[in-house]
Amino acid sequence: MSTQEMIEKELQELPEAMRREVYDFARFLRLKKEEDAFDGLLLSESALRKEWNTPEEDAAWANL
Repeated sequence: MSTQEMIEKELQELPEAMRREVYDFARFLRLKKEEDAFDGLLLSESALRKEWNTPEEDAAWANL
């Protein structure tokens, strides 16, 4: 039996309110994974800091 089939079997046994909780949890897991992938952008900050923290960059952004 596949994981999908096992999940569907368990869901059939649950009342609707609990199915909604399962749905909310599955959605949370998916969104959390997307956020974790986004954190990779933050990792580049330290590498780019050398380029960002310069007098030239400060001058370029001073008028904003």
